[in-house]
Amino acid sequence: MLSLPGGCTLIELHSVDSTNDEARDRAQNGAADGTVVWAREQTAGRGRRGRDWSSPIGNLYTSTIFQPDRPPGEAAQLSLVAAVALAEALEAVLPSKAEVVCKWPNDILVDGQKIAGILLEAEGNGDAVHWIVIGCGVNVASHPETAAYPATGVNMECGENIALETVLERYLNRLFIWRDWWLNSGIKPVRRAWINRAAGLGGPITVRLPDRELSGRFSDMDEDGALLLELPDGVQQRITAGDVFLGSA
Repeated sequence: MLSLPGGCTLIELHSVDSTNDEARDRAQNGAADGTVVWAREQTAGRGRRGRDWSSPIGNLYTSTIFQPDRPPGEAAQLSLVAAVALAEALEAVLPSKAEVVCKWPNDILVDGQKIAGILLEAEGNGDAVHWIVIGCGVNVASHPETAAYPATGVNMECGENIALETVLERYLNRLFIWRDWWLNSGIKPVRRAWINRAAGLGGPITVRLPDRELSGRFSDMDEDGALLLELPDGVQQRITAGDVFLGSA
């Protein structure tokens, strides 16, 4: 039996189009704060910018509904909350030698390979977010062999089969702890924890935008979660969305 955090209601399903879509529909129909949708399979999983997310049985697909009642800019900080929580959860189940880091804006890497991704969707007005869905996909039993980034999975890293329930339980407990800390203490402790795990911080990166690519040094991340890119001429560019490639172009 799963040991879940207080205030968490788990809805377990066999197959859905997308856990984010399922959670969004439930949020729009009055689902409570802390409702978690967990599916064994997604038939139309989505990543950032509508990309397909391979979703075979054996991996973890879950979406959590929070009702932060915060302005949109603050509510978006929950992406950092989820990333820190997920990194800590994975670190707890992976071998001690594994290096678990957060890759801006929403990926978790293990020894340079993608193991998980996060997708946020929200509804509200200009003053406050009514609800936000935090989608999370973790490669456990399998991982894509052909992808834009090298990928890995929990079982491959551990050399044994780890129960999905174990990964889910650890993630949800860390997520609710960090969410409460964020509500009570703001973004500073979350940002500090994220920065301590930041992939490529201080080094060269390339950021792919819809209309161009920018290369420079990943100098910092501000409190809104934007990446700060120092260009070759010393000008600092604030990036709020884009695909990041570590290392020199």
